[in-house]
Amino acid sequence: MPAAVKLNNVVKRFGALEVLKGVSFEINTGEVVALIGQSGSGKSTALRCINRLETIQDGTIEVCGHRVEDPKLDLRVLRRDIGMVFQSYNLFPHMTVAQNIMLALRRVKNMRKDQAYEIAKQVLAKVGLSEKIDNYPEQLSGGQQQRVAIARSLAMQPKVMLFDEVTSALDPKLTGEVLRVMEDLARGGMTMIVVTHEMGFAKRAANRVIYMHTGKVWETGGADILSNPQTPELKEFMAEEL
Repeated sequence: MPAAVKLNNVVKRFGALEVLKGVSFEINTGEVVALIGQSGSGKSTALRCINRLETIQDGTIEVCGHRVEDPKLDLRVLRRDIGMVFQSYNLFPHMTVAQNIMLALRRVKNMRKDQAYEIAKQVLAKVGLSEKIDNYPEQLSGGQQQRVAIARSLAMQPKVMLFDEVTSALDPKLTGEVLRVMEDLARGGMTMIVVTHEMGFAKRAANRVIYMHTGKVWETGGADILSNPQTPELKEFMAEEL
């Protein structure tokens, strides 16, 4: 089976600043990969390049058979296959939870309202928020809003889910709520790339950990590299995290 996500020698610059310096890795279908590293190491930029929120200067990215760097690529088609959840929930405050989830289903997939509502109910059940379907975002906690954001991505039935520091704005209790949903997705076989500082989640849920440092893939392996780092840089990073 071909890799779901494949980066080959990817270079990304912002002006003179080279943020990704020849990054290469592959994610297999059904694999959960934790992308870790200090702030500024290039993790979030790599994620944004996979979804073509940023364009790259060199190298290639392939996701679910799409050549992401191809200027002729239809971004709507790409983003049907990739779901992305950000640190900020990005919910529309004037819409109910159901309406937030149904919006893309109606506009992108041209679904009937009743069909879209059924899917909204299904994905909210998946994240444990069935009873909040008619609430507005301001009536929800931060953890609940983030779970709605995850449900909204799941509604599009993506083949790959990208999570960018989704718990960094939440307190420990709400963080636990969101991580449990993500662990359930991982057990269900969803292909996931998770940029995270939650080392407990990486140990429990990730098949593989990629440690990025100064814009490069520095060390990669199973979750055991977190307790047995092979490079001084990862050892120092783990000491700071603990």
